[in-house]
Amino acid sequence: MPEGFLSSEEYDEQAHKLYNDGDYDGALEMLKEGLALYPNAVELYVGLGYARLAREEFAWARHAFESAVVLDPGHEDALVGLGEALLRFGERAEAMRLFDQVASMGFDDDIELMLTMGRALYRAAMYGECRDIFAKAAAGRPDSAEAAASLGYALHRLGDEVGAGRQIRRALRLDADLHEARIYLGHLLYDRGDWEGALRELERVPPLEHWDALAVWRLMELKRTLWHLESGDPRLAPWEQRLRELEDLDDPIDRLLAEVESRMGSGDPRHYYDPSQLELFERAQSAGSDESHIVRLHDGHQFRGSWYELVRQMRDHAGFGHETLSQYMRRLAERWHEQSGVEIPSTDPESFLKGAVEAGLIRLEVEE
Repeated sequence: MPEGFLSSEEYDEQAHKLYNDGDYDGALEMLKEGLALYPNAVELYVGLGYARLAREEFAWARHAFESAVVLDPGHEDALVGLGEALLRFGERAEAMRLFDQVASMGFDDDIELMLTMGRALYRAAMYGECRDIFAKAAAGRPDSAEAAASLGYALHRLGDEVGAGRQIRRALRLDADLHEARIYLGHLLYDRGDWEGALRELERVPPLEHWDALAVWRLMELKRTLWHLESGDPRLAPWEQRLRELEDLDDPIDRLLAEVESRMGSGDPRHYYDPSQLELFERAQSAGSDESHIVRLHDGHQFRGSWYELVRQMRDHAGFGHETLSQYMRRLAERWHEQSGVEIPSTDPESFLKGAVEAGLIRLEVEE
């Protein structure tokens, strides 16, 4: 090998560092360069698979992990990565077979592998399966805050709020700086109506460690309510600044929908519908802007308007006017899933409301 070339291990190490720094493009290029020199390096294929997963290039990720497994059928990281990629294609049985194979090979005490498998199952909404993996990891490593917190998240998805709270508090006793778990606990307490407890937990996370805009908004709402703060109070300034920063990081699709939303309220019919959004507004466009419905929530509140207007009114009434409609629908659909176990589509207002009606979560009548 000519002097100056990196070894395959050095390529893997440098790519791993880039990956951990969030530079997935740089990691990908480093791995491709390494594979051009070392086409049989299993670790480079595994790294390539995870870089592809991070970039949501799932077909390419699957191909990379399959290449690694061909070279080394017993490589635990390759098998777990392939299982995670298969879950993205809905191949749940095969993914579970691979995860079980890794566990049977004696890696069920490898906390990182167990957490990787559990998180992949969690993302695939296989909450019973991920709970079992997280429970085994937490039992095997009682000193792992990540394992305890992950078990808590899974239990919450399965409707066990008491067990979820117990595990998340345990995680925070093990690691008081596990900010994600503390924010999750804050949401649990908020949803339970424990306002003081929610504020206490959310406030313990420094502003720059908050990455959940809803958590920051709830924190400010609680401060205003419990501390009787007025707008402009300097004690709210750091949180207002953080909320602005998080809103600037909005997903491009959310920004697009926000722009469509603002045009919908402009009063100019020429700006109501963008051709690229016909799927979203097809029903309203074909029926005309006069189509109106009535929504009655279980708490007795009633709203009237088009599908779009109904969701907007529900959002504003609930105090989430700072969210785009897509954010509000996504969040409420997730909450309904947690509470009732039903899947509500959140792609557009009409499907969202009709799904909620079918599930008995709201009542809707079409005006004659």
